[in-house]
Amino acid sequence: MSKLTADDLIYGYINGIFPMADADGTLYWYAPDPRAVIPIDTYKPAKSLRQILNKNLFEIRINADFEQVMRYCSAPRSTDDSVWISEEIIEAYTELHRLGLAHSVETYQDNRLVGGLYGVALGAAFFGESMFHHVSNASKVAFHQLILILREQHFTLLDTQFINDNVRRYGAIEIPKADYLKQLKAAVRRKARFTEPVLDHLFSSQERK
Repeated sequence: MSKLTADDLIYGYINGIFPMADADGTLYWYAPDPRAVIPIDTYKPAKSLRQILNKNLFEIRINADFEQVMRYCSAPRSTDDSVWISEEIIEAYTELHRLGLAHSVETYQDNRLVGGLYGVALGAAFFGESMFHHVSNASKVAFHQLILILREQHFTLLDTQFINDNVRRYGAIEIPKADYLKQLKAAVRRKARFTEPVLDHLFSSQERK
């Protein structure tokens, strides 16, 4: 099989599939049914996170160190954790990043990268891939910033692939694959730009309640 490229990734995402590597590096393509998504408009930060946001404990940067975010995400969380982000995947997504289609949201303390996430933006769809944290709440703050960006830039779909406890805390739900593909088709046809928000607030008046 030929080496994974940015074009392969674009084709895959547009058609509702994404790659993951096996332990030996072999790539497989997945299309879960049901599919996990996070409704962008209904996300609401937990009260504890609002307190963290108000303290401004982290500096947030966008696309400042994309490859390093991927490498931190690729590290196993525990001794029995499987690694699905191979070197081939890192190279392909980094190529996609250079094309302006893959993005990272990063959190820093004392100029040190301590948390973040990365994903792919096509049209008004954002495909969340993975996140990491080296300091408590660092990835949660990065995710909150992601939501601000997606809302301000009028994204309509936030794909999180598989359901698990981590994405449930952000409001993830499962929908049938057929429904996902309909939302995907509509989202990739819309125009949206993944750029830093100009919002001067951390959360809306509704989210302060």
